[in-house]
This record gives sequence, structure tokens and C-alpha cells, in this order.
Amino acid sequence: MVVAVSAKRSHGPDKKNQLLVRLIEGQGVEGDAHCGARVKHRSRARFNPGLPNLRQVHLIHEELLDELNAKGFGVAPGYLGENVTTRGVDLLGLPRGARLRLGSEAVVEVTGLRNPCIQLERLQAGLMQACLEDRDGRLVRKAGVMAVVLAGGEVRGGDAVVIDLPDGPHEPLKPV
Repeated sequence: MVVAVSAKRSHGPDKKNQLLVRLIEGQGVEGDAHCGARVKHRSRARFNPGLPNLRQVHLIHEELLDELNAKGFGVAPGYLGENVTTRGVDLLGLPRGARLRLGSEAVVEVTGLRNPCIQLERLQAGLMQACLEDRDGRLVRKAGVMAVVLAGGEVRGGDAVVIDLPDGPHEPLKPV
């Protein structure tokens, strides 16, 4: 289920919750700093602004927020920079290419993992590290997934999330 939707015109985390967001096919969240067909993340755009934008929509599972709050952080939907906060969806367990129908019209395709960045550390000391975990020598990034918009539409808190897994062998998510 979609718990909350968020957007922000300027770069940086701490996106404001909205009643709804409008996803635009091939672009992202209308009015969000990361909306566009070409890369909008400043660190990546500096090196090659012509790259395709594989990070049009950022999704985080609310269970991560619960975990962080239990560790003493003060986080809420939108705070980590996500556009869509979900509950009951194993986002990190999805394969690359999984499609998520959000509400009645919008469809996004998962492109990879979000790599927690220094901007989280600027919000609260230790937050970036809390979004990373070492599991038997393997680094696990827990800060959500990135996606591109295949079909536009409005998305609201309370909307259903329907998962469509890709055919063939499933490719694990990597940072994008």
C-alpha cells in the first residue's frame, strides 16, 4: 500500500508530503527536482548530463522508517527524499525490471537501489550509516529503490501497490 507521496522542487532530501503526486511517463514526479528524461541527480549530471534518468521516482518502505525511529532517529515519510512511501511491499527484494502499479493508472519499473548519500548525514548524524548494513561481509543498502515511469497517473496515500515480476531469471538490484 502507498502510505504517503512527497515532492520537492529543489534538490535535497526532506520532501514535503502531498495529497497526491502526478507521475509523468518517461519523466518522473511532476514538480519534483528529479523530474526529467535525462539524469537530474547533481553528482551524476556533473559527469554526463546526457545519461538517461534511471532515478525518476524514489520509493522507500515505511518499515525502514520504523526501524530508524526505533534506533532514535526522527524520520517520517518524505524525510529521506523519497517520492513514494509504501508499507507491506518488499521493495529491496524486488528484481530489476519489476513493475509496480501505483493506484489505478501509474506504473513504474524498478531500475535499482538508492545508494544512501551524505545528504542523509547532514539531516541527522549517523543516519547515512543506519541506512547501510553489513550482512556477512556484504553491504546492504536499505534506503529504497529507484524507478522510471512507464505509465503516468495520480498517486495518493492509501492507493494499492500491485507487483508484476519480469519473466525469466530475476536480476538482483544494484545501486543506480
